[in-house]
Amino acid sequence: MRPSFIAKELGTGLRRNLTMTIALVVSVAVSLTLFGTALLMRTQVERMKGYWYDKIEVSIFLCGPNSTAVTCTGTVSDEQRAAIQAAIQGLTPTVQSWYYEASAQAYERFKVQFKGSPIIANVSPYALPESFRVKLDDPNHFETISSVVSTMPGVETVQDQRKLLQRFFTILHGMQTVALGIAIAMLFVTVLLVMNTVRIAAYARRRETSIMRSVGASNMSIRLPFILEAVTAAVLGAGVAAGIMLGLKQYVIDQRLAPSMSYIAFVTWDDVLAVLPWLFAAGVGTTVLAASFTLRRYLRG
Repeated sequence: MRPSFIAKELGTGLRRNLTMTIALVVSVAVSLTLFGTALLMRTQVERMKGYWYDKIEVSIFLCGPNSTAVTCTGTVSDEQRAAIQAAIQGLTPTVQSWYYEASAQAYERFKVQFKGSPIIANVSPYALPESFRVKLDDPNHFETISSVVSTMPGVETVQDQRKLLQRFFTILHGMQTVALGIAIAMLFVTVLLVMNTVRIAAYARRRETSIMRSVGASNMSIRLPFILEAVTAAVLGAGVAAGIMLGLKQYVIDQRLAPSMSYIAFVTWDDVLAVLPWLFAAGVGTTVLAASFTLRRYLRG
């Protein structure tokens, strides 16, 4: 089949079903935007979880020059730090492992976590407190270590990092599940819309397809223009969805959320760009399967 003939049939089909094509493009764009958002939320959760979760169970923040806790009389002294360390070591086997993190080390970790974020420029190397990071044999033993070290001189606060992060991850997982569920529902609506569009197009051109069958045209020759119409709409819809995803990263995440929510390591541009091929694959794959399934009945006989 000549490319010029395919292009002519494709243009004719799109013009004949312009309203349905526009509806299909919008449906694909909405469903793929939700699908891409769900994928990004999954990446967001894994990005933060991979760095924090199961790594820090308890954070024992030490006093700094601006600390206001009753156990603080200024920056923690060497003697106080040594006493806190001895108390942590004395809690074995409740304490599975621990390490000390100086302010400079906390700053280096902060730069890695928030790489590419503008908030790094607003944090000085010694703005983050020094701390002991403790992993327990059982997260439920937090009160055991807290009761021992929380009142020691030089300790500003004892924080159960897992509980704080677990609440946040639970919220994100819930939002991801909702977004993915809506995306699946919208993809199902898109499949029905593709099938209906192809069915109407095939019915409108039943005379042409009958003539093509009578002169010996192959099933693929008859099917291809209809499939390409659906693919064209899918590509346009995926393009719109990709543009929305890029816009969300540029104008919502980078310019609005990141500056005001400095405690969250948001997805990077690489994460967003990695999602885009999945949008086109899902859009094109769904429409091709739906169109092919619908056209089977018109290729019999």
